Amino acid sequence: MTMGEVHVYRDLGRSFSEWFDNVLEAAEVYDYGRYPAKGMGVWLPYGFKIRENVIRIIRELLNSTGHEEILLPLLIPEGILRKESEHIRGFEDQVYWVTHGGLEPLDVKLALRPTSETSLTYLESFWIKSYKQLPKKYYQIVSIFRYETKATRPMTRVREVTTFKEAHTVHEDFIDCERQVLEAVEIYSKLFDYLGIPYIISKRPEWDKFAGAIYTIAFDTLLPDGRALQIGTVHNLGQTFTKVFEVRIQKRDESIDYAWQTSYGISERVIASVIAIHGDRRGLVLPFSIAPIQIVIIPLFTADAYNDVISYSHMLYEMLRNNGFRVHEDLRNELRPGEKYYYWELKGVPLRIEVGIREVSNKYVTLFRRDTYERTRVGLNELIEVVKKISVEYDENLRNRAWSAFKSRIARFNNLEDAREYLNSSRGVVELPWCGRHECGIKMSELVDADTLGTPLNLSMDEVSNAKCVVCGSNANTLMRLAKKH
Repeated sequence: MTMGEVHVYRDLGRSFSEWFDNVLEAAEVYDYGRYPAKGMGVWLPYGFKIRENVIRIIRELLNSTGHEEILLPLLIPEGILRKESEHIRGFEDQVYWVTHGGLEPLDVKLALRPTSETSLTYLESFWIKSYKQLPKKYYQIVSIFRYETKATRPMTRVREVTTFKEAHTVHEDFIDCERQVLEAVEIYSKLFDYLGIPYIISKRPEWDKFAGAIYTIAFDTLLPDGRALQIGTVHNLGQTFTKVFEVRIQKRDESIDYAWQTSYGISERVIASVIAIHGDRRGLVLPFSIAPIQIVIIPLFTADAYNDVISYSHMLYEMLRNNGFRVHEDLRNELRPGEKYYYWELKGVPLRIEVGIREVSNKYVTLFRRDTYERTRVGLNELIEVVKKISVEYDENLRNRAWSAFKSRIARFNNLEDAREYLNSSRGVVELPWCGRHECGIKMSELVDADTLGTPLNLSMDEVSNAKCVVCGSNANTLMRLAKKH
């Protein structure tokens, strides 16, 4: 498929994945499937700019809360990775191993990092000795590698995760560790709110927590096909890794104890969610805040008015650029105006400015909004003020309609049959009363034929008063969320 040939799949839930693949390619965001290694994609220049703008927001949120960026080695010696037994059991079937250097077998196998808890904690045993150094908050944005054995999908299920933001923090005690978990949840909430990605926050069940963690909190969203996608996780690691790697600190009462840790990660699934949730039948619909090009100017010229229209277009370009907007002039002569409109709508540019001889003569522009398809005339003297206003309204509009659609697909039931029917017909998230017992949670997943997402993070007991577990019939003390997962 070439540029301009994206097909209309958006309105057909069963064809969402095809729509997504086609849009990534046609809008020149991400090339997946042509590189001769399964599960690995290539960020094209336009997609790389989107990625760059999202990473900028992530860095701002982390840096402003005292996190420090580092860069760890890609290779982890086998002995370090295997030192925490529960952790390696959770990853051993996903690890890529480097066994040779050139033609010679290595004395020690090296793993391509699947995550960095072990390697960083090993180093922290040398770096951190006292409570006076704490809390310590590190992060890096790197590639990680996991041998994904299920059907791989561009951005959402890959073998090289190219935009993995992993944060690792160290604390004096459990109380400060818990505070950091809440801070991480707040950081991720701000990021997803900024990008207009709706989400639920759940505490993962014991059988689905991160290997080595005391517990895991996860953010999930829904893609247009109604399947849930995990977009962020936060883990309270307790002293699991510090005990293994002997990260001992002197506490403020002068006693010696093992440090406490958290870790939390997100990936390019965040960008996939932006594309999937905001996009429409014409292609991408990018938030104003992260669009590589926020405004495109299309001159509509005839031979006799060419110079006047081009001059006016140039003037608009300079005016907008000098006011801080990312703007582009499309001066290609080989394309008709309609082809240019289609091209930039496909790429999700939020605003289009059309200028012809009428606009030049009357000192106005014709403004087109990608989110609402509205076309309005704006006087030259008020253009900057109008665009600034739209830049705020635009992202708010995307956010509101995404949340509205999301909330409409979360349903609460008191029996398994209705929940199963809902997930099979409508897709979304169901919430069911649960007693909290492991065996009932597993059975619930089997009977509903869906994956467990976990329990709501801040659930009021009033919400489950008098409710009975849908599996065993005993008193419920929480709700279990279930969905079909990507």
